[in-house]
Parts: sequence; C-alpha cells; structure tokens
Amino acid sequence: MPDGFDWNQIPGVNDSKKLTENKRDEIFEITKKLKKEGKLQVEVTMVGARVIDSIGIVPSIQRAMNRALNRLEKKQNGTVKSTILSFQKMAIVKLDGGLKAPDEYLNQETIVKGDSKEKVIGLASIMAKVTRDRYMIKKTLKPDFQAYAFEAHKGYGTKKHREAIAECGLSSEHRQSFCRNIVFNNPSD
Repeated sequence: MPDGFDWNQIPGVNDSKKLTENKRDEIFEITKKLKKEGKLQVEVTMVGARVIDSIGIVPSIQRAMNRALNRLEKKQNGTVKSTILSFQKMAIVKLDGGLKAPDEYLNQETIVKGDSKEKVIGLASIMAKVTRDRYMIKKTLKPDFQAYAFEAHKGYGTKKHREAIAECGLSSEHRQSFCRNIVFNNPSD
C-alpha cells in the first residue's frame, strides 16, 4: 500500500473470516479496480498440494510469500538490482500470526491476529481467500473433481466434503498430509 493510502476507498476491510462471501467479493473487485488504476499493488500466489506434502506447510507459505514479494519488487522498481535493494529497505511488511518475511526486508512486523488488527493484513486475507475460493469453484467444472462439490465448501472440511473423500479418495487438490485422518476416520464423526 502506498503511504497515506485512503482506506475509505475499500470500506469494510477486516479479517476475511468475519466477512460474508458477498462482502469479500465486493472488496476483492474494488481492490482489483484500484490495482488497475495504479493506486495499490497486490499479488496473490498459491502453492499446490503436492508441494505442501513434499516440503511442509511452513516452507510452502514462505515460498509463496517470497514469490509475491519478488513480484511486488519487480512491479515497483523494475528489475534493476539497486532499486530492489531500496525496495527491501523501504518496504514495511506486516505479517499475520507467526510468519516472517526474508531477512532482506528490514522493516517487518508480525502481528498475532493481524488480519483483524491491521487493514493491510485483513485485505491480504480477503484477496487470498477469494482467489482460493474461486480456484476451487473452477476446479468443480472439471470431471475429476465434480464428486467433491468444491463449489459448496471450497475445500474446507465440511461433513459433505469428508464423505466425498471417504467415498472417492483424495484428489490431486487434496493435501495427503492433512487429509490422512479424514480418509481413515469415519466421515460422520
């Protein structure tokens, strides 16, 4: 976010879990419009289930964050090394929970429950959730994923989703390391 950003341009930013789906979608679209107008920058990156199963959730989060920060650096400064170093020194990185940006980012702050305390973290949580939810809905259009009804639960562990996993097994979108208990336990528990 640029210094002095007017948050009145994006009313209602908060922790994505505290907002309705419609409100998240509204904020997502406003943010995309502001990005297109050059009033802010946003990058959402994703890491697939196979990578998470291979290297673990924390390294996967770090990988996605590094990728997003690298994209923001390039958009802010081009690819000239001296300007990237300037970006790393000048940028203020605010993170939720126990996250940590690479050490090159000198001005970083980790805030527990930051998505409800800092608008920039809340906006990041909204952008990430809407992007992921839309990705899961899009997956439902493919025959291999229709039995899982991702459009209804977006991959969260609802009873219906656990039952689909028990019946159909795991898909390539499922993290085996996370779903092990769902597959081997009674889905109606």
